[in-house]
Amino acid sequence: MSCTTPRAMHSSHLRLTLAITLFMTCAHSITHAQSAAKTLAPTGTLRAVFLGSNPVHGRIDQKTLTAEGPVPDLVRALAHQLHVNFSIMPAADAAGVIAAVNGHYADIGFLAYDKTRAMEVDFVAPFIVMFNSYLVRADSPLQHNDDVDRPGVTVAAVKGQTQELFVSGNLRSATVRVFPTMPPQSEVERLLTSEIDAFAVNRQRALDAESASGGKLRALADSFLEVDQAFVVAKGDRAKLPFIESFVADARATGLIRAAIDRAGLAGVDVAVPRALPKK
Repeated sequence: MSCTTPRAMHSSHLRLTLAITLFMTCAHSITHAQSAAKTLAPTGTLRAVFLGSNPVHGRIDQKTLTAEGPVPDLVRALAHQLHVNFSIMPAADAAGVIAAVNGHYADIGFLAYDKTRAMEVDFVAPFIVMFNSYLVRADSPLQHNDDVDRPGVTVAAVKGQTQELFVSGNLRSATVRVFPTMPPQSEVERLLTSEIDAFAVNRQRALDAESASGGKLRALADSFLEVDQAFVVAKGDRAKLPFIESFVADARATGLIRAAIDRAGLAGVDVAVPRALPKK
């Protein structure tokens, strides 16, 4: 005759409890992932759009034609978490990103936060803070941001970009010259030699231009504006926001965002601190 001791019964009960708990945890995780995938990637593919001309977001490798950088890294990680395929497409400008998410050609997008843009799309979960600098001639008398907003100084910026929105709305004494698109390196060097005194760009672009100029250009050391880079979704598509917020919180805590910045070799950005962005 077999006899089960109280200790053995307690051990069996504990194992059963742990097994049930593990099963319920796994079931909850699977259900959560399925719900997130259905919400974020209803077609079965997570479709993302980013600013293809912004090195802070990423770059298109001209040999492989694949996207590389912080945004592509985050998209890949999110798609892996959702157990779905992904696609990443570059847009020429912010208007292109906004059109893609509002037209439902993309499920998620990435933009620098701006209150005007927030009237067209919903921003959520800042992941990178982008610094911005004035690019000047190497021998320019302009040394700090405070030197720029003065009579006789001409500042250039690209229409609709974060830097243009800032200088057009905040500079009071300097003249602002707006370009439809970012001129190539050689044209920027020519402009700074003969027609303008400073070009307002994101700090990474300023540092890249300085490095490529062979000593002709210089990025001012201080940042005139810190801007959060965040996820965006179609206006009113608020069901996606909690899933994105949770993903970005994990990506920040695990070091994924920092690793993506370091892997891209970016110097003009940092990991954004968690904060709620104003809603419009």
